[in-house]
Amino acid sequence: MKLLNYTTTYFAVILVFLLGLWALIFYFEILDEIYDSMDDGLDNQKMLVIRKAKQDSSVLKKNAFEDGNYIITPTTPEFSKGVTDAYRDTLMFMENEEEYEPVRLLESVFQQDGSFYKIKVVTSMVEEDDLRKELFFSLLWLYLGLILTIVLLNSFFQQEAWKPFYKLLRRLEKFSIEKDNQIEFEDTKIEEFQLLNERIDRLLRKSVESYKSQKEFIENASHELQTPLAISINKLELMAESAELPPEQMEELGAVLQCLERLTRLNRSLLLLSRIENRQFAETEKIDWNALVKQIMAEFEDFAAHREVKIILSEEGNIENSGNKDLASILISNLLKNAIFHSPSDTSVEVSISSGKIEFKNPGTKPLEKSRIFSRFKGAEKENSTGLGLAISKAIVDKIDLELIYAYSNHKHHFNLNFNI
Repeated sequence: MKLLNYTTTYFAVILVFLLGLWALIFYFEILDEIYDSMDDGLDNQKMLVIRKAKQDSSVLKKNAFEDGNYIITPTTPEFSKGVTDAYRDTLMFMENEEEYEPVRLLESVFQQDGSFYKIKVVTSMVEEDDLRKELFFSLLWLYLGLILTIVLLNSFFQQEAWKPFYKLLRRLEKFSIEKDNQIEFEDTKIEEFQLLNERIDRLLRKSVESYKSQKEFIENASHELQTPLAISINKLELMAESAELPPEQMEELGAVLQCLERLTRLNRSLLLLSRIENRQFAETEKIDWNALVKQIMAEFEDFAAHREVKIILSEEGNIENSGNKDLASILISNLLKNAIFHSPSDTSVEVSISSGKIEFKNPGTKPLEKSRIFSRFKGAEKENSTGLGLAISKAIVDKIDLELIYAYSNHKHHFNLNFNI
């Protein structure tokens, strides 16, 4: 959940609870005022009836509601003791409506000329009932409208406030350390965003500087290491050709040459792996993988013939996408070389291209450890192997958004290069 939605949700929940509570309190307060007003009217009407009874004794004989809104019935002094005015809601049959309608009733007692009387005064609650309904729905719509308006306005202003943050995220997504481009930070009055911009700017500058230093180190290391290695190999080869050495010393000299050549290949592989991981292959172009596989196969014909291994190609589909062609060439070369190098003599390596997949198959006596197969120096124990071929291949597929999967079946190693991920 986004931080904006997170804070808005909490704010909305608190707002719903608080406004609901205040709306409920307000609703009952208004109802109480309505009932107070009705009870005051009933009390005033009772006083008027009692006053009229003192002037006209016939009023005391009114014991039905047919021609008025009150009745008076005689009572005893014992019943009258402790009686106070009582207000309550009840129903009364209305002849004009021919149904029962809600009314508010006041019951009380009074004394006149030594006699005690019980009086009941009623007033219609139809209008008050409608008023209560109107009040309820008015408050409900006001409550919902207020919540919706406040939440929408809060969301709008929150989005406006968070715009610099989201713009910064989009620019960070497009930022490329290889291209050494700068990020333009959005002007903002929010102190936290200003601090964030300063910290990110400082971090990016340090990252760019570290990247440049590492890139220079790789280039310098490549030059400084390759040159003495090449010189050493050349001098040893000249010595082997010109010097008349015993067979034992010639074998030792050959072993030294092999170690130096392996060290040269190892140096190149490590530098290549470092360049891949540091994304120093940024250029992209359209890649025809079918043509690329055929080209690499042609380059490895002599190597395969020397190993007495046959390469079989089957094409069931065409694969094209955009990427770095140099990395693609290194990837296919490593996978094909690995299959040829680890295949026994008089066997074949099968390369199949189908829709969204390139598969390399070569014979094998037992499966490889899946947990270590793409680790560095896994194959270094084999003669003339640096142990970095598959590690480089895995690094390449990770950088160009492909998938490399190993499987073993029917006494064959399967390396699947998947494009549909």
